[in-house]
Amino acid sequence: MYGFQDEFPQAPGLRYLNHAAVAPWPRRAAEAVAAFGEQNTRFGARDYPTWLEVERRLRERLKRLLNAPSTADIALVKNTSEALSFVAFGLDWRPGEQIVISNEEFPSNRVVWQALQPQGVEVIQVALDGADPEAALLAACGPRTRLLSISAVQYASGLRLDLERLGRGCRERGVLLCVDAIQQLGALPFDVQGCDCAFAMADGHKWMLGPEGLGVFYCRSDLRERLRLHEYGWHMLEHASDYERPDWQPARSARRFECGSPNMLGAVALEASLALLEEVGLETVGRLLHERVQWLLDGLTRIPGISLHSPRQPERRAGILTFTLAGWDNRALHERLMAEQVVCAQRGPGIRFSPHFYTNERVIEETLTLLAQLSRE
Repeated sequence: MYGFQDEFPQAPGLRYLNHAAVAPWPRRAAEAVAAFGEQNTRFGARDYPTWLEVERRLRERLKRLLNAPSTADIALVKNTSEALSFVAFGLDWRPGEQIVISNEEFPSNRVVWQALQPQGVEVIQVALDGADPEAALLAACGPRTRLLSISAVQYASGLRLDLERLGRGCRERGVLLCVDAIQQLGALPFDVQGCDCAFAMADGHKWMLGPEGLGVFYCRSDLRERLRLHEYGWHMLEHASDYERPDWQPARSARRFECGSPNMLGAVALEASLALLEEVGLETVGRLLHERVQWLLDGLTRIPGISLHSPRQPERRAGILTFTLAGWDNRALHERLMAEQVVCAQRGPGIRFSPHFYTNERVIEETLTLLAQLSRE
């Protein structure tokens, strides 16, 4: 089926349901890194121009993945937290201005805004547990609101938001939209132009199937020079290869956010992983992921004592299902599942499962069988 199963030769007995945390690499990423290591061992940086070609392809793939207008809008960053910090401490805040977030955000998309409170910036946290979370978020955007920062998919509940609706609402109110896309990018199609967001960011080590330590930061072109820079170095200069030039200016492109030497090892791995996602196609990836989440959902609802803490509506789901099992403490259940090689996470109110498009049906069936047994213990 689509020729991708051989890309994930996972250990016998492993049931990997933890892509919302750290994903396994596909075979091609591991092979690309091994080849890169061998090349370094034998030749050092003799062929550095070919490394730069890999980096160029990575920027192109990320541009397509985000549907960004240009690679000039794409910066390669260490992680989502760094990109969020570029926004938080790059904008020129005035005392009394407000930032709207949800009350379910991962700390990266909460702490960075709360760190602005000494500047007189107020952070408004909005509950998402009502019937219309988008309306609740937009209703909290008043005349003093400067920015709405929201996760495309909430990390614990798996709630997926209507980003296009939020984008329209923010535009009508004159509010900047910042999207933490880490739980959607690589799992479902994502469109920075369609949702009219000002900023978007994500790490590569979850649904993009890449390594930790490399992510993407999209900054809308009209906003790049409005973000005050706090990191400086040779790589972020407009004339980065002219080392003797006495005058300098930041790059006009989003490379201005990349202060020093690139993570070339990470780029080799992530470029290979994104090549796989492009070959399969994000529409197909999203459809196959939806099928696997539905299999899990159907199976979990048949097990006595299971309570689901994730949305049931298909349009509200991405790749995350969180649940509890009656009679089991979450920590004890997580430890038991991990001991049985069901790799998952304890998040929010319960246990979080997160398959990906390639997850074998056997993995899901064996996991559901084990949970049914545990429900009887």
